[in-house]
Amino acid sequence: MADQPKPISPLKNLLAGGFGGVCLVFVGHPLDTVKVRLQTQPPSLPGQPPMYSGTFDCFRKTLIREGIMGLYRGMAAPIIGVTPMFAVCFFGFGLGKRLQQKHPEDVLSYPQLFAAGMLSGVFTTGIMTPGERIKCLLQIQASSGETKYTGTLDCAKKLYQEFGIRGIYKGTVLTLMRDVPASGMYFMTYEWLKNIFTPEGKRDVLRELIRDEGITSLYKGFNAVMIRAFPANAACFLGFEVAMKFLNWAIPNL
Repeated sequence: MADQPKPISPLKNLLAGGFGGVCLVFVGHPLDTVKVRLQTQPPSLPGQPPMYSGTFDCFRKTLIREGIMGLYRGMAAPIIGVTPMFAVCFFGFGLGKRLQQKHPEDVLSYPQLFAAGMLSGVFTTGIMTPGERIKCLLQIQASSGETKYTGTLDCAKKLYQEFGIRGIYKGTVLTLMRDVPASGMYFMTYEWLKNIFTPEGKRDVLRELIRDEGITSLYKGFNAVMIRAFPANAACFLGFEVAMKFLNWAIPNL
């Protein structure tokens, strides 16, 4: 028998979304570490091989030399930044769904879910825009050879001193144009896939896949492009769903 629909709580979405963000960083950070090490490795001397020949070589050497903790170096910073972003992201999605419901048991259509996801994109733009602005300035500085900013905080400080808050939020309109429809599609696709793979509210697909086909069944169709995006985003939504189930059990009236 399917579970009865529960009232949508934006606050629960906020808390569960933050936990989902932590899960995303935990799963994706090792590959971020590898990416950064590949991008910053010193140029090889003539006739000498590079320090790392590729993604898997870097992963293997880091694991051998530094252990598993070497792949998680510097994880505190992205957790501090990503956790509130995903918390606000899922809060916006929950609020968007709540605003379109006349009654708690109403089931939203896919266009309505798309609209709720778009509201999430509006919420996250307030956090994303300053970070994108600073990241782009630092990347441009690195390629130009100039050293105007010594780091993230220094860049934010100098931007504010020179241009005020408008300097930090320059590019907001373009960020909205990118993130609002993208967030709508992101959440609508997730809800669509969830409805396909979990009929009548069942959440046992993962257990059945592992039981019937083994852990490798989770990586069918895996390719280099999806090597980080697939497991990291899967971990984010899994963390969100687990946290939401816990909150519904622990504090059902929140």
